[in-house]
Amino acid sequence: MDSGRRSQWLRGVLDLCVLGLLADGESYGYELVQKLEAAGLGEIRGGTLYPVLLRLQQAGFVAARWRSGDSGPARKYYRLTAKGRTVLRDSAAEWRDFSGRVDAILQGVVT
Repeated sequence: MDSGRRSQWLRGVLDLCVLGLLADGESYGYELVQKLEAAGLGEIRGGTLYPVLLRLQQAGFVAARWRSGDSGPARKYYRLTAKGRTVLRDSAAEWRDFSGRVDAILQGVVT
């Protein structure tokens, strides 16, 4: 697949994916990168993820706090706020509707 196309798609849904991962509990940046990559979304760089986390935090969807590490430096952990859970629920429903419409258009395409 064209990596440029995948990058464009990812930019459109990365906020939603991050909120979705945080629905499982708080996490720190590197751990989120690993989960996104494990989900098959490709390599996500910190320079891509951290602005997303900051934007979500500024919007009030995510809260952050520093926690000292047992063996290493402190890490900034992120968690969903009540507002973030509401946005996630609503956005997930909108995404399912939108992606279903795209799937319907592509259903007859020969692969």
